[in-house]
Order: sequence, then C-alpha cells, then structure tokens
Amino acid sequence: MAFRGKEMMKKVLKNVGGEKNLAPGLKESLKKCIPDSKVVMGRAKRGLYAGRHIQFGNRVSEDGGNKSRRTWKPNVQEKRLFSYILDRHIRVKVTTHALRCIDKAGGIDEYLLKTPYHKMDTEIGLYWKAKIEKLYEELGKMEVVFFSPEDEEKFEQGFKDLKLSERAARREARRQMYGLSDKHREIEGGQVEGQLTDGDAARTGDRSSHHDFPEQLVANT
Repeated sequence: MAFRGKEMMKKVLKNVGGEKNLAPGLKESLKKCIPDSKVVMGRAKRGLYAGRHIQFGNRVSEDGGNKSRRTWKPNVQEKRLFSYILDRHIRVKVTTHALRCIDKAGGIDEYLLKTPYHKMDTEIGLYWKAKIEKLYEELGKMEVVFFSPEDEEKFEQGFKDLKLSERAARREARRQMYGLSDKHREIEGGQVEGQLTDGDAARTGDRSSHHDFPEQLVANT
C-alpha cells in the first residue's frame, strides 16, 4: 500500500526529467488530474474501485472487550463490461459499489466520462478514461452524411439486385462445375423416359407370355 497520488506524480516528473522541464503552471494542472487519495491498495492499479479500498479497525471480543487490529477488504469481482465506443467487452476487476455506479451512469463509457480525474483513484481507470475521451473526440470530428428517403430506397434496391445477381452467379457456377446445362438435362430426361418406355414394354411382354404359358399347357394336355 502507498499514497497512489504521490507515486504517480513522482513517475510523471521522472519521465519528463524533473520539474525544471515543466512549463510554468503545468504542475498545478497535473495535480488536478492526478488523484490525491489516501492509502490505497496496490492491487487497485488493476481495477475500478470507485473509492472503496482497504479499511482498518479493531476486533473486539465479547467477554473482556479485548481489541485486536483487523482489516476489511472490498468486495471485488471480475466482470466483462461492454464498451460502445470500442465495440467489445472490457474485462476488468470492479467493486460492487463501482458496478452500481456504472449501472446508474448508463454504462462503462458514461461512467468514465462523467467521473472527474481527481476522483478516478486508480491507474487503469485513468488510462481507460483518457483513451475513451480521445476516441469520442475523434468521433465528434467525423463528418456525418444524411441521405434522403429516395436515395435510401435506391440503395436498398441496389443491394437486392446485387444479392440476386450473386445467387444467379452461384447457380451458374454450380452448373458449370457439375456439367449440368439445360441441353444436358433435356437429353438426360429423354433418355430416362425412353428407358422407362422400353421397360414398360418389356414388362407387358413378359406378362403376356406368362399368361399364354398356361394356355399352351392346357392344349398339350
């Protein structure tokens, strides 16, 4: 455990090269963005805790009232939260209090946007907040084009025609693959019919000969 705000400020100054390289007034603005929280757990770097951290107190015995030090850890859960701007789920460790705050805000994106920097007391929360703010800023600069109802109908009809042409192309490709053209089908159909007619004639001939055979026996007797 450590004072998270002081450690983060030291890291920033170390990466910059010291306070001498900072512009005047920049350090005060950085302090506003960096959380100034009290003692914070080390594992809070990897989750959204919404101000819920380890607490200290005493365990009091029922008989003699003896006190012994103890701690209360927050109820931390690992959840998959959906981000609309990223269009995917974010797997993050959150407390139950943070989940209620996220539900009240309307989602993980709204929670990160509405929560100010000085109240975001975890490093992963600051990272996701800065990233989502940048993505929404880029989305706001994009140009949006609206089409008239006539143009939308033309687009829908074009998509339908494209689907029909794709189906026809697949059907023709299957015919060429298996060698089944219309002429071949007609020829094969005629051959099958001829075979059926020959077979019917043979069957009728067999039946007539079968019927004639008993008559010949009767004549011979």
